[in-house]
Amino acid sequence: MTPVIRIQRDDFDIGAELATIAGGRTDIGAVVTFSGLCRDEAGALSALELEHYPGMAEAEIGRIAEEAAGRWPLAALTVIHRFGKMAPGENIVLVLAASSHREAAFEAASFLMDFLKTRAPFWKKEHRADGTAGDWVEAREADDEAATRWRKPQPR
Repeated sequence: MTPVIRIQRDDFDIGAELATIAGGRTDIGAVVTFSGLCRDEAGALSALELEHYPGMAEAEIGRIAEEAAGRWPLAALTVIHRFGKMAPGENIVLVLAASSHREAAFEAASFLMDFLKTRAPFWKKEHRADGTAGDWVEAREADDEAATRWRKPQPR
């Protein structure tokens, strides 16, 4: 199983991605889908802008995906992350983890998101709804703490 990794400016179609990963396959019993959306922070934001180093982001996400594939018996794995300026309600990230059984798919998707939040090299800049300059979004300690649970030995 080779994970599919895409970093792109354009939006994605979750239904089409799901059909691609599971269509015609009879060995998949579960597909866990996580989609991250741009939120408006209670009306304060007009957009979120994501920047990345082309090549570096794909390589790091590829390493995270390969680690997930080594930990759980996945039948397919797709990770799509957007860059550029996104308005509230627009898609930012998509993880599709497919396996014979749901537990592996859930855990792999959760693992992917914890490490995308902490290791994937993206920089986020806020664009405020009132037109004032926004801030760069700092890394959150809670995201780092969430990722530490995967460093402990995992039961299989």
